[in-house]
Amino acid sequence: MSKNDYIQSLEDKKELYHYQKRDIDVIFDKMDNTPSNYHLLYQLPTGGGKTVIFSEIVRRYLEHHNKKVVVLTHRIELCRQTSRMLNTFDVKNKIITSDIKELPDQDEYSCFVAMIETLKNRLNDKKFLIDNVGLVIIDEAHYNSFRKLFSSFKKSYIIGVTATPLSSNIKLPMYQNYNELIVGDTIQSLIDKGYLAKATTYSYDVGLTSLKVGINGDYTVKSSDDLYMNMVMQEKLLHAYTEKSLGKKTLIFNNGINTSLYVYDTFKEAGYDNIRHLDNTTSAEERKDILHWFKKTPDAILTSVGILTTGFDEPTVESIILNRATKSITLYFQMIGRGSRKLHDKNEFIIIDLGNNALRFGLWNEPVDWQHIFKYPEHYLESLRDDAEIEKNFSYKMPDAVRKKFSKTKDISFDVEAEFKKTVSSNLKSKEVIEKSILQHANMCVDNSETILEARMLSKLLNDDIENRVKKYVNCLGKTSKNYREWLVDDYKQKLTLSIGTIFRKKHF
Repeated sequence: MSKNDYIQSLEDKKELYHYQKRDIDVIFDKMDNTPSNYHLLYQLPTGGGKTVIFSEIVRRYLEHHNKKVVVLTHRIELCRQTSRMLNTFDVKNKIITSDIKELPDQDEYSCFVAMIETLKNRLNDKKFLIDNVGLVIIDEAHYNSFRKLFSSFKKSYIIGVTATPLSSNIKLPMYQNYNELIVGDTIQSLIDKGYLAKATTYSYDVGLTSLKVGINGDYTVKSSDDLYMNMVMQEKLLHAYTEKSLGKKTLIFNNGINTSLYVYDTFKEAGYDNIRHLDNTTSAEERKDILHWFKKTPDAILTSVGILTTGFDEPTVESIILNRATKSITLYFQMIGRGSRKLHDKNEFIIIDLGNNALRFGLWNEPVDWQHIFKYPEHYLESLRDDAEIEKNFSYKMPDAVRKKFSKTKDISFDVEAEFKKTVSSNLKSKEVIEKSILQHANMCVDNSETILEARMLSKLLNDDIENRVKKYVNCLGKTSKNYREWLVDDYKQKLTLSIGTIFRKKHF
């Protein structure tokens, strides 16, 4: 159910759901028994109605306290949504925008809604002051930027609200800013009670060893673009959509703008005219038009980058495609949450995972120990399976589109483990396994090409197969460093190029 649906429901019935009432009572009980400057964190899954809950908290708080409330968000769209929800609860509120430099009318309002950066800038101005603030509510509290304002509300009770109580900056964990975490219903519980749609996840094995991790702890845009823009991944995406999502309203999440534009072109060339692209450079007017089109078009495909992870609710979405990998559990849940809204004619949705994300974090509806993550975030992040471990059990199958390019080669298989055992038992150097593999790949490229340039172009299609073979080879070796594995892949590709030239010249000259 979208926030607009929630508003309409509340206008009609003026009634909260049972689990929402229960959690509100728990929060007020905690407020009544803790100091006035206590910091409380509340967790509830996306789609559970966090905005509804803290709007009721604001209403009830103002009934019993002669103090003001400030609600902080990190995006202007969330400010507007929050203000509308508060109005539904008869809470007179004012949005503090960048245009507002002073508050001469602050006594007319009991509640203020603001973006974190806007309020920070205003409070640095001596002309701007909000008096007598008793309660501060922070939406999407996992964003670390909210720390900037904690010192401005030292005497206020602070309630942070989030679906994932894990700081966006691991060096600044949430337990440093919040005294306690209250955990709401689980995703599975909300599904069982009929509040969220049921998800079916389809995972496609993807080799991620080429991805680089940036200073923010997640995969870099450049390395993601390099991987997800190649033909093999584009074919895999198109195949997954055709197989599982055809005819469904689909939202595709990418890591980079270049990848999203490439996806747009790929689908267009495949004959899917019902696709649009959206990113943070799209103008506000064009974005509005695209989202209106997406809402009204039953089989619409929207390929996007980041911008739709928060502050966007379109309950008619039937399919979520994660055309990216992430190391952020917050982003993982945010992306999937865009499809979890339930409607009278929608009880289920599908997830297509092209980034091994479900293998990294678990299925979307599986239980998560948020208390452990809140208290020991470093331990949790260290316990996540790395890409090498995840991919260890992959069984690579060459995509049909790639296999056709090597149609003149009858057998493309190469059993790395068997070759390794045979080589070692013969007292030969283990690197001969790699040399045999390179020779087979080189012959495949030459046998299916008319020119040396064409053969070298064909070798680019073998990247996934190369990484799969190298991965199995280093597993046979035992413990090896990531740098060595990466070097081995690069060295393999260089030697393959040279080998193609040698074989081609022998064959033709």
